Amino acid sequence: MTGPATPPTLTDLEQQATADRDRPSYGHDALITCDRLVRVFTTDGVEVQALQGLDLTVREGELMALVGASGSGKSTLMNVLAGLDVPTAGAARVAGRDLLTMNAKVRLDYRREVVGFVWQQTARNLLPYLTAAQNIALPMQLRGRGAPRATRTVRARAERTGELLAMLGVPDCADRRPHQLSGGQQQRVAIAVALANSPSVLLADEPTGELDSATGEEVFAAFRRANEELGTTIVIVTHDQAVENEVRRTVAIRDGRTSSEVLRRTEIDAQGQESVVAREYAMLDRAGRLQLPTEYTAALGMEQRVLLELEQDHIQVWPDATDDPPR
Repeated sequence: MTGPATPPTLTDLEQQATADRDRPSYGHDALITCDRLVRVFTTDGVEVQALQGLDLTVREGELMALVGASGSGKSTLMNVLAGLDVPTAGAARVAGRDLLTMNAKVRLDYRREVVGFVWQQTARNLLPYLTAAQNIALPMQLRGRGAPRATRTVRARAERTGELLAMLGVPDCADRRPHQLSGGQQQRVAIAVALANSPSVLLADEPTGELDSATGEEVFAAFRRANEELGTTIVIVTHDQAVENEVRRTVAIRDGRTSSEVLRRTEIDAQGQESVVAREYAMLDRAGRLQLPTEYTAALGMEQRVLLELEQDHIQVWPDATDDPPR
């Protein structure tokens, strides 16, 4: 048996405090940072915690997906990032903006300038009495004096609109109203609307949910082009397996926290064949909590508590038992 640990000296504590102070803050180099984010709703006197200390970072230029069951908190997170909802506690920053301290005017400017949003319902993204080109030009007009010089004049806005329609593969839809467009065309025009003011982040909530698989692939290809050609950071909430497999990073949310993450990378084997390799990781939050997959804990009968053993290069997790764990 080992003896009791030696208590830290005052010098040890001072050195630790200095190291903590000099360490970069969580998410300091990320475009999106959620640090122990909490969102509590009260319905009929009952509190519901939609987000329970969620941690997430998204780097500039990423194209990623968020997945989770209904009620997991993913839609609440999207509404917070879009500036449509206000967090209860924790920290959330997007492109240097603090989402917890914004007043109404700053929040409106944030939605006009920093984020673009695409809804699942195709009809919700476009005004029915405007043409596709007019829908795209409208955000630039509403931005007004704060708009970049490149979109301040009618001619400049028309050029920007044409460029977006061409990039997204719907240049022939400029003069059509939404009811004259297919579902896939509506969503691609909606992406153009969301990109009109050159946002730092584009958020999309189930953008292929109402489309067939072939049309959904066309819409996702439009997201990919926006990401590659404009460098826009894109976060997509989706249940679409095809979309999940097309992004390099998929983050799963469970019970209001990030639970796991799938990272995909391209590898070339000895024969020169290229393939995409996916690896799933459990997420360790800022408080050191780890969400183990339900199928794992159920298979081993893990409930309430587990036994941990620290090895030289890993941690072993064992079901609770009175006997010593196997060696």
